[in-house]
Amino acid sequence: MEAVVPHEITTELTQILANLVLGDNKIRSNAEQAVNDRLVQTPDLYLLALAQFSITADTEVMRSFSLVLLRRLLFRAAPGQQPREGRLTLYDQLPAHALTTLERLLLHSLSHEPLDAVRRKTVDTVCDLANNSMSRGRPWHALQAQTFTMTQTGEAGFRECAYRLFSGCPNLVMDLQTDAVLTVFRKGLQDSQSVEVRLAALRASVSYLTACDQHQLSHSLSLLYPMLDTLPSLPNIHLKSFLSSLTPLCSSHPNLFVPHMNALLSFLRGLIMPSVDSGPTPTVAKPFPGTSSSFTFPPGGSGSRISDDSDEVTEDEEKELVRKAALEFMVSITEAKPTLAKRSEGWTAAMVRASLEGMGELPEDTLDSWLEADPSEDAQDENYPHVYEQSLDRVACALGGKAVLPPAFQYIPSMLANYDWRLRHAGLMAIAAIAEGTSKVMQMELGKVVDLVTPMFKDAHPRVRYAACQCVGQLCTDLEEIIQDRYHEQLFAALIPTLEAPEPRVHSHAAAALINFCEGVERDTLAPYLDPIVERLLKMLNPGAEDGKAVKGYVQEQAITTLAMVADASEATFAKHYTSIMPLLLNVLRNANSSDHYKLRAKAMECAGLIAIAVGRNVFRADANTLIELLIKIQNSPVDPSDTMLPNFLIATWAKICQALGTEFEPFLPVVMPPLLNAASAKADVSVYDDEDDVGEMREGWETISMDGQVVGIRTSTIDEKCQAFDTLVVYCTTLSGRFAPYLTQSLELSLPALKFYFHDGVREAASRLIPLLFSCGKQSGTLTSQMVAASFLQLIHSIRAETDPSFLSSLYRALADGLRVVGIPALTPDLQAALIEATKHQLQTLADKRKRRADSPEDDREELALLEEVEEFALEDMEKLLKMLDGQHPLLVAVSSVRDLGFNQWDSEEERDSDG
Repeated sequence: MEAVVPHEITTELTQILANLVLGDNKIRSNAEQAVNDRLVQTPDLYLLALAQFSITADTEVMRSFSLVLLRRLLFRAAPGQQPREGRLTLYDQLPAHALTTLERLLLHSLSHEPLDAVRRKTVDTVCDLANNSMSRGRPWHALQAQTFTMTQTGEAGFRECAYRLFSGCPNLVMDLQTDAVLTVFRKGLQDSQSVEVRLAALRASVSYLTACDQHQLSHSLSLLYPMLDTLPSLPNIHLKSFLSSLTPLCSSHPNLFVPHMNALLSFLRGLIMPSVDSGPTPTVAKPFPGTSSSFTFPPGGSGSRISDDSDEVTEDEEKELVRKAALEFMVSITEAKPTLAKRSEGWTAAMVRASLEGMGELPEDTLDSWLEADPSEDAQDENYPHVYEQSLDRVACALGGKAVLPPAFQYIPSMLANYDWRLRHAGLMAIAAIAEGTSKVMQMELGKVVDLVTPMFKDAHPRVRYAACQCVGQLCTDLEEIIQDRYHEQLFAALIPTLEAPEPRVHSHAAAALINFCEGVERDTLAPYLDPIVERLLKMLNPGAEDGKAVKGYVQEQAITTLAMVADASEATFAKHYTSIMPLLLNVLRNANSSDHYKLRAKAMECAGLIAIAVGRNVFRADANTLIELLIKIQNSPVDPSDTMLPNFLIATWAKICQALGTEFEPFLPVVMPPLLNAASAKADVSVYDDEDDVGEMREGWETISMDGQVVGIRTSTIDEKCQAFDTLVVYCTTLSGRFAPYLTQSLELSLPALKFYFHDGVREAASRLIPLLFSCGKQSGTLTSQMVAASFLQLIHSIRAETDPSFLSSLYRALADGLRVVGIPALTPDLQAALIEATKHQLQTLADKRKRRADSPEDDREELALLEEVEEFALEDMEKLLKMLDGQHPLLVAVSSVRDLGFNQWDSEEERDSDG
């Protein structure tokens, strides 16, 4: 092909690319700088040179690399652009003739590249270019024509790439006649020569159906038949990929599968069950291998699949991957359209049983290493069947107790009685997994469930007793208050002795389960059991165990955490144990300074603070100065970057001490406020990436979110600390009121901009609560000025107008109303009141438009819409309260009622919702 850039640029680029792929960091870094410099000077020449190099380079590696680099550079922010300003890319700076040449070069690569691997890189780059070009109003008709031509070629690799293009850029076919598109896709789905072509055609079909409007979709339903017909003849090595490619369609368009549910169940049921000779299962499929007869489920299996016996280990691994993919397919349909799963007889039972079977497949001979492992670092956890447990949890949450409990408890009792510890373990974990989703129905039979679980605390196998602790802890969370109120005797009778189990992992997990129990227990219910609980927790905390072995660090951490929760739940009745525990905690804070004790020290801080609140200032006062001195010493010590827990726990503990001491905490404000204000003023540590490929492996303490078409990395540790700081400011201001006046101005200056800190909802919520508290502090101390009030109201009103989250909108209206209660209605000047009315009109219009759109989309999930409207109702309620404060007959009150009336009837009755539960 004729060269499109000068020879010297090609030569220079060849050297730069060669340097970029070298392992030497300095050479590579210089090459990266050279690329950036050239792109600043003549971006069109170097981008075209890259495209040309993808055709002319001698090696597969360099052709592939130039395509990958071209793809990443084209839509990178143009040099000199701020990441969020206008978002101009290098592509946007290319003149029209350069774009035409670029498209021509890539089409040449697509049609002439001899190697499949490189051609796939071309497809990726072409799809990016096509999607971005079309979004900017530039069609690419030549690509459309060439792609259709490639579907007719005799070489399978080119046909595969054609369907990859349709998959990556569905806009290539969206404006064509539906029948013509379906004909091309059917041909690919039925390609007899290549499974890769069929897979690419399947993915293209999924992309097309996902992108269709309602009219196109109604004319494309027949495509599902050839799509699903690709599955039965596949060997396991390919079946997983086909199922995984179909699964996104289950979530986005579950209704497409309605006519196919029976056929799907017949096929998938054979895939999601283990082999019938896999040993004891919940129904003891073949307990005695070697005997001839066995019960198989489902009858006939799935004989149409091709098996390859060449490598037994690989075959088993492939079969397991297929099994998980098939189960994910079924669960995805179930979550997207629960009524469809409920109406399909046998669908729910198959998923439940498959999940139970999978949960019982733990490695057998690993007890010694499990007992020795620290739970937070247990490598064996990788072998745990998480997929099956999570599937059961998801099915239960989607379908509720009426659908899930009967098939689950068809097997769970026999699992708990099975001689294989793995099935007893799985039965308990299954109860824990389904508790959340089935709680409304499970509570009616809760006594039977408790009777099944509590005997398992005496099981011979430590992992079964561990699972019993897990099960009870989860039940206490998912049926909070109900199980604690009705069955505390049985549960305490099981948990308290388990605190003395010989295995550290078991007794520490029993302590963890007590935390869940205490979160929903009444103080008077806990009181009779306080002594034996505290006695055993102190024994766990004692570093010199009776058998001479040192207590494991994670056990001490758990014991301290549980003591804190028990103190919090028992309140003043915990005072009798204060003198036994507080000296131990102070000792930990004095001595736990090495890196392997950082977590223990943080837990001891938290526990000391909660105990101080529980027993009250009169009991705590004797140790208050000692604890405060220790915290000041820790706060002033050199910072170890690896101790990520310390900043949050330190801030939180100061807040607890303030709550315990009340106004007596005032003298310590000069010590605690500077670092607190520093944490509250922290900016979000953000990295903006052009695309997900740039992110690489995220550092610990960082998360990514998509925002305005970009990938944004956020350092969560910083913003979590900021949130903790704002929560603590709320505590100080509430507790000290007028005595907090010296910090009023700084706190208000931090709170107002924090209302728009979109990286963390907790920061915004705390800031909205803090503003009226600061008004109260200023009013009591005589330091609140009219300028402060006006600036605060103005910021709140601006935030109300701009807010898109109805949940936080509610908080903003509450903050404004609470502030007015402190300073009086006249503080809302006519200008401010007019701005508030305009902001409220804007929000009412927005809510009305949302509800009208929902009324036009009856297919949307009713329960999800009901939750959305419930949140909006709170916003309308707080809006209404504020308007009534201003004027009991305010004209906008009618508008609030009108918007409320636009909501659909969430449920015909509460009973109907419960009946689905």
